[in-house]
Amino acid sequence: MKNYKIAVIAGDGIGPEVIGEGVRVLEHVAKLDGGFKFEFTHFPWGCDYYLQTGKMMPDDAIETLKQYDAIYLGAVGTPGVPDHISLWDLLLKIRHEFDQYVNLRPVKLLKGAPCPLKDATCEDIDMIVVRENSEGEYAGAGDWLYRGQENEIVLQTGVFSRKGTERIIRYAFELARKEKKTLTSISKGNALNYSMVFWDSVFAEVAKEYPDVKTASYLVDAASMFFVKDPKRFEVVVTSNLFGDIITDLGAAIAGGMGLAAGANINPERKFPSMFEPIHGSAPDIAGKGIANPLASIWSASQMLDFFGHEDWGAKLIDAIEQLMVEGKTLTCDLGGNASTREVGDAIIEILK
Repeated sequence: MKNYKIAVIAGDGIGPEVIGEGVRVLEHVAKLDGGFKFEFTHFPWGCDYYLQTGKMMPDDAIETLKQYDAIYLGAVGTPGVPDHISLWDLLLKIRHEFDQYVNLRPVKLLKGAPCPLKDATCEDIDMIVVRENSEGEYAGAGDWLYRGQENEIVLQTGVFSRKGTERIIRYAFELARKEKKTLTSISKGNALNYSMVFWDSVFAEVAKEYPDVKTASYLVDAASMFFVKDPKRFEVVVTSNLFGDIITDLGAAIAGGMGLAAGANINPERKFPSMFEPIHGSAPDIAGKGIANPLASIWSASQMLDFFGHEDWGAKLIDAIEQLMVEGKTLTCDLGGNASTREVGDAIIEILK
């Protein structure tokens, strides 16, 4: 029997609540299948850990996490801890150290999910965003000169290497070819005359190797408009770190809300563990109330199953989420119901049976 070792960093706010339900669902899937199992190890890292120790996670955390097949991350962030500390000292550190250069975020309107777009159907909103996840605008390069002086200067430098740009674009082309879908590149070459012109040129170069994949290119502002006005034109999307971060939140807004927003941070070569997470944030205003929506964490669990080669179970989890929303009996308040986090997890498990 295959045993998957999973490091769980439930994090802050609603993180432990929603990740707890994802863990229960994964354990139940393994029990139903009988051919594999999960071994979960929980780590208390995050903002509470920072307030106690001055660190988001211990110095040997990366070495510790290397032992695992995957990481299941909750939400990180809490009032009193600056966002740049909680982000750079845990989430981004793991992404960079483990070269998780592919960020996969599905933007798919499931059956029963609310949508703010008039007359939009599930067929209209069905895309996967392939976001560069290791460099670009989140490389942490820059400087802060003459602090507090009249001539104060801040430099924030985007880093776009040929290796980093080409490998994410090639990954997206391979995905589009496999899924027999179109591929759209989103950039901003008219304003960012070095980084995005370079991105566009690499996209054009790689496209020559995939004549069977139909392509399109949009400026990010135009793409944002079309996400709302005509989302069906997007199937597979590839874009840079910052733009991918922004447009996938927009995508979540048109596909049921942040409570249904999942993401996977992938190291395709599997040299290091990959990481799976709901991307909705820690929501401190509702933490501890037991009303947080766990469906994003369950969706990210589906992505984990896909990554391990259990696409059949990954699809069954998505089907279960859809059935839950179509029935409309067990929904949290963000989806118009009054069910608790635990009750939603129970309902998903019951559907899987």
